[in-house]
Amino acid sequence: MVTTKIIAPAPGAYAYPLLIKSLLLSGARYSPDQEIVYADKLRYSYRTLNQRIQQLANALTQAGVKAGDTVALLDWDSHRYLECFFAVPMLGAVLHTVNIRLSDEQILYTMNHAEDDLVLVHDDFLPLMERIHDQLTTVKGYLQLSDADAPATTLPVLGEYEDLLAQAEPHFEFPDFDEHSVATLFYTTGTTGNPKGVYFSHRQLVLHTLNAVGTLGVYQGAPLLRSDDVYMPITLMFHVHAWGVPYVATLMGIKQVYPGRYEPNLLVRLFREEKVSFSHCVPTILQMILGCDEATRTDFNGWKMLLGGSALTQGLASQATARGIRVHSGYGMSETCPLLCVTHLRDVELEQPAQAQVAARIKTGVAVPMVDLKIIDANGNEAPQDGEALGEIVVRAPWLTQGYLKDPDQGAQLWEQGWMHTGDIASIDALGVIEIKDRIKDVIKTGGEWVSSLELENLLSEHPAVTSVAVVGIPDSQWGERPMALVVCAAGECITADMLVAHLHQYVERGHINKWAIPKQIRVVADIPKTSVGKINKRLIRELELSQQALDIG
Repeated sequence: MVTTKIIAPAPGAYAYPLLIKSLLLSGARYSPDQEIVYADKLRYSYRTLNQRIQQLANALTQAGVKAGDTVALLDWDSHRYLECFFAVPMLGAVLHTVNIRLSDEQILYTMNHAEDDLVLVHDDFLPLMERIHDQLTTVKGYLQLSDADAPATTLPVLGEYEDLLAQAEPHFEFPDFDEHSVATLFYTTGTTGNPKGVYFSHRQLVLHTLNAVGTLGVYQGAPLLRSDDVYMPITLMFHVHAWGVPYVATLMGIKQVYPGRYEPNLLVRLFREEKVSFSHCVPTILQMILGCDEATRTDFNGWKMLLGGSALTQGLASQATARGIRVHSGYGMSETCPLLCVTHLRDVELEQPAQAQVAARIKTGVAVPMVDLKIIDANGNEAPQDGEALGEIVVRAPWLTQGYLKDPDQGAQLWEQGWMHTGDIASIDALGVIEIKDRIKDVIKTGGEWVSSLELENLLSEHPAVTSVAVVGIPDSQWGERPMALVVCAAGECITADMLVAHLHQYVERGHINKWAIPKQIRVVADIPKTSVGKINKRLIRELELSQQALDIG
C-alpha cells in the first residue's frame, strides 16, 4: 500500500458529492429558452424542464416513493423519460428502465428481481402489465402515462402523470447523499439464463457524462455534439440510458427531440422539421431510415450519426455517406455505461473525400479519455500494437458497473483478475486504433483456422444489391464449423447465392480471405432476426438453423 499525504479539510468545507442533480445546473443557466421536444405532441423550455422535474419529485413522494425504493418505467422515448432520468435518482431512489421488447415472462422476472415498488406505465403497455400484475411480488401501485385521454385499466393506478404534475408543487429540495448510491438499473440478455441486472451509481453516471461531453465535443476528429447541435436519440432509452447522451445534452443545454415510438418515416420528418444534427443508433435502425419512403425526398446532409451495438459494415456506411450522413463508430457494452471508444479521424483522413474516409469511420475507434484498455491473448499477455495480433478487449474505467445485481458469480466472471472482460476479439495498431474482429462466441473455427464473421459480413455488404447480412458458424462434420450467411436483398434487386459466392471470390483472389472462408450456405431472406435492442440475433439464427437441420435429418 502506497503512503500518501492527506490534508484535513477546513472546518465547514463542503465535500461536493457527484450526484445527478448537479447535471441540471448548467442547461437552464446557459440556455433557459432552449427547447425539449416530444415528437409532434409537445415542446417546452429548459426552465420548464427543471420545474417539471421538481413537480415529478413531489408527485412521486406523494405516491410513497422514498430513498432506496425502485421505480420501474415503461414508456416510449419521451420528455417523461428524460424527466424520470433525473427526478427518480435525485430522490435517492433507483430508476429501473424496463426493456419493453422482452417477453412477458422476462419482464416479469426483471421486475420481481429488481423488487420494483412503483411502476410508471404508458398506455400502450397497460395490457402487458394487466397480464402480469397478479404475479408481481413487490409493486404497490402505478402511475399512468398518457399522450391523449387515459383509457380505463384494471391496474391500481394512483393517477395520470400529467394530472399529478399539474397538482404538485413546483419546488423540491433534493437532498445530498452518498455518490456511490445506485441511481439506475436495467437488464441485459445473454445467450443463456435469465436477464442480468446492470446497475450504475450517481458517481459513475456523472463521470461518464463529463467524459462524454469532452469526447463528443472537443476533438476536431470527432465533432459530434456541440452547443449549436440538435440532438435526437434513436437508441431506446431503456437501453444504457440511451447511451448516456440525454444526460450530456441536458448538461449542455442543447435542443433535444424525443421521437416517441420509433417509426422510420417519422424519424426522418423530425430530422427535417426540427433540424436534427446528431443522433445515435444501431446499424439496423440506420438501414430502416435509409430505406423508408420519406428518405427518398430528404437531403441528409448535416446529420452526424454515431453507430454502435453491432458492427457497421462498409456497405451500409458507404450508402449513408452517399446520402450525406456523417457516420462515426462507437464501442461499448451495457456493462460499461457504455462509452469506451469512438472513431477519431486524423487530419490526413479528414482531408480525403467522404467516401475515402469510410474505411476509417467503420473501425472501432480509439479508447476515450480515462478508459484503460488493452488486448490480451488466451494466457493473459498483452498483444502487440501491430494491427494484426488478436486478443480479447479488457477494460477499466471509473464508470463501469461493479457487478450484476444479486449475482456475485457472474460479476466475478465479468471482472476476472480485476479487468472487465468484454468478450470481443480485436486488434490494436500503433496509433491506438482498435478494430473488433468478432465476439469470442461468434468467431468461426473451420478446419482448425479462425474465420471472422464480421469480416465476411463486411465483404458481403459491399455487393450493391445487399442491404443487410449476418454470418454465423454452423456445425460441419468434416471441418467442425463452416460459415453460413443470411442476406437481405435491396428492394427491386434480384440476387442469388451463386452471385454472392462469385462476389466473395474476388476477395480470395486479392488475398483478403481464404477460399475456405466462403460460406457453405448463403440464403437470401426477407428479414434477419434481431434482439430486443435491434442487434442481429446470431444466437437465434444458430438455434433456428440447428432446428432445421434436425428436421431435415428426421
